[in-house]
Amino acid sequence: MKDKFYNYIENLQDTITSTLEKVDGEAKFQEDIWKRAEGGGGRTRVIENGKVFEKGGVNISAVHGDLPEVLRNQFKVKEGNFFACGLSLVLHPKNPLVPTVHANWRYFEMYDDAGNIVTQWFGGGQDLTPYYLFDEDAIHFHSVCKSACDKHHSEFYPKFKETCDNYFWNAHRNEARGIGGLFFDYLKETDEFSMEDRFNFVTEVGDSFLESYVPIVEKRKEIEFTKENKDWQEVRRGRYVEFNLVHDRGTLFGLKTNGRIESILMSLPPIVQWKYNHTPAENSEEERLLKVLAHPKDWV
Repeated sequence: MKDKFYNYIENLQDTITSTLEKVDGEAKFQEDIWKRAEGGGGRTRVIENGKVFEKGGVNISAVHGDLPEVLRNQFKVKEGNFFACGLSLVLHPKNPLVPTVHANWRYFEMYDDAGNIVTQWFGGGQDLTPYYLFDEDAIHFHSVCKSACDKHHSEFYPKFKETCDNYFWNAHRNEARGIGGLFFDYLKETDEFSMEDRFNFVTEVGDSFLESYVPIVEKRKEIEFTKENKDWQEVRRGRYVEFNLVHDRGTLFGLKTNGRIESILMSLPPIVQWKYNHTPAENSEEERLLKVLAHPKDWV
């Protein structure tokens, strides 16, 4: 399973980066192959200063070795070995009318002393963070997510959509990071689902990513915007940074396990503003976004 999934994310990375280069029309992804001293490594691809994408990354990694202390404590074991691989991406567009997007699909195994698999699971999801809210974009993104889920189980979309809304919540601001999508973790083998079923579901979601996001980019990327629009985008990007550094489990795990810092912080936008007590004008599009972020809604 680990080889099968790693092969999948290698191919998916190629598909996503080549498609995004065509969408941008100017910038190319720079590739960085890295090794992890404790075992494994990854292939980081970053795009910067493009016509469409101000900054973005589409990274894959596969790491293995002794369980880090943070995981030993979590699993209540004294020792153990693990393997983890995944694809993680974040795209920060230049145009404030194009939303930021994040996605991640991953697989984990833990072994006993004899090298037998003790536990294994899949996790991941994708979510959208607009700066200006176009309802039809939110509906499109969620419709694609729902369609991918519905092919596998009618309960997946509502369950993983709710998990996403709860997870990407900036508790210290009492607002959502964006308009959600899907989030799932610890998808293990059960009486109802084999690991093959889990693999088929996660890859279905991964394969649907470009369909969920690229049409939105194409629709919005040429719209003219003002300096005020850009300022608002940069203020809202600050909230994105806050979530990633304060609440995001993946970021915190990477920082606590001697992860590769450039890859971990790849998700952060290039230019951000923090304005003291910033409040948008009444009845503005900016205020409308904040009202939706205060109470996650059902888009489909």
